[in-house]
Amino acid sequence: MADANVLNPHPPEFDRFLYASVGEDRNGYVVTVLSTLARLGLDPWKETAELVALGRDAARSRLGKLLARFPDVPTLASDHGRVARDLSQLLPDGPAPGTLKRAASTVAVGRPGKSGAIWAVLAIIFVLFQMFMVGGSGSGE
Repeated sequence: MADANVLNPHPPEFDRFLYASVGEDRNGYVVTVLSTLARLGLDPWKETAELVALGRDAARSRLGKLLARFPDVPTLASDHGRVARDLSQLLPDGPAPGTLKRAASTVAVGRPGKSGAIWAVLAIIFVLFQMFMVGGSGSGE
């Protein structure tokens, strides 16, 4: 049976935290934790896994330091501590079995695993089949 995480290799228990708002940027757009971590050059899922492993208090402190370094949301310059406190409450209580391993493995390998290669090969075969079928039905003129 195929792995249930093929289409979404990232831990779903991180979604509430990663898609939470950190505030609005200078253009009025909402910026999420995921976007913030990515703009800081960090892998959002790996960083979230590390925050969960630290525990809530240490995670709040680390998150506060990360948010203080983020210039795209003006209110974070003075309010990063409160935002970090609120966001840290959205982290899962503890690492679920396999969560940290799955988050780290998708980062380290850069793809979900062997099944991704299988899907790529199947897609190529499908495209070639379509080209053969369409290319072979010409009128001969």
